[in-house]
Amino acid sequence: MRFLKSWLLFVCLTLSFQSFAQFPSDSGDDQYQPRLGQEGKDVIWMPTGNDLVNLMLKTAKVGPSDLVYDLGAGDGKIAIAAAKNFGARAVGIEFNPEMAALAQRNAKRAGVGDRVTIIIGDIFKENFSKATVVTLYLLPDLNLRLRPTILKMKPGTRVVSHAFTMGDWEPDQELDVGSRGFYWVVPANVAGEWSLNGIESSNKATLSLTQHYQNIAGNITIGNKSQPILKAKLEGDKLSFSYMGRKNTLHNISGKVTGNEFRGEDPAFYQSVITGKRQ
Repeated sequence: MRFLKSWLLFVCLTLSFQSFAQFPSDSGDDQYQPRLGQEGKDVIWMPTGNDLVNLMLKTAKVGPSDLVYDLGAGDGKIAIAAAKNFGARAVGIEFNPEMAALAQRNAKRAGVGDRVTIIIGDIFKENFSKATVVTLYLLPDLNLRLRPTILKMKPGTRVVSHAFTMGDWEPDQELDVGSRGFYWVVPANVAGEWSLNGIESSNKATLSLTQHYQNIAGNITIGNKSQPILKAKLEGDKLSFSYMGRKNTLHNISGKVTGNEFRGEDPAFYQSVITGKRQ
């Protein structure tokens, strides 16, 4: 573990050198003075630069209706920015009690103590399932350990990571302001066969989908005719695809997945309502 922390220190210094000028190395107060690179439970403390913090929260479209959870809150910087600059409620989870207390004092000093809560706890034990946005700056192996939990969260939950990815879960967007970040949207589970109504009034339609995280593909069968779907896209619980209808007319279907049910429409075809159930 000491080797991993030393490796993270080297990587963070390399990736984030330009951003260090955006905050002082001494960001404590008269009660506690954290040090850059000090060891924590699984990682070291290395704050995210201001530019990347703002870009991470902006990319995640954080707003007043959001509940942001920062996993490994440190001095509270990200949680405070989410509340102060974007109007969100924020919860930080921090293992070090002294750091957690500092973060709560920092939130109070920033005028957002009523909207920022810092929990003393372990990110692998605390429940953050109610979050609409999750932020993190952890080692790659810790991201992978968290990935199953994150993928079980409500579809549409937004996730932003400083520096490190989630293995083979490709990011929806990459960020770069000298330091790098990665953005994902938790996808709904859409794999399988769906029976659709409203595609064509006289024919049964079956949609067969395969899925690798947010990347989907498949076929639609209408009557006796099967064809690959086109422009398939899944963003959270929003599913869209196109197919060629009668007279070679392109139909664009878009809608929302809720569990085993789908409800959408074909805007070009009299706003027809399309419903579906997973078989």
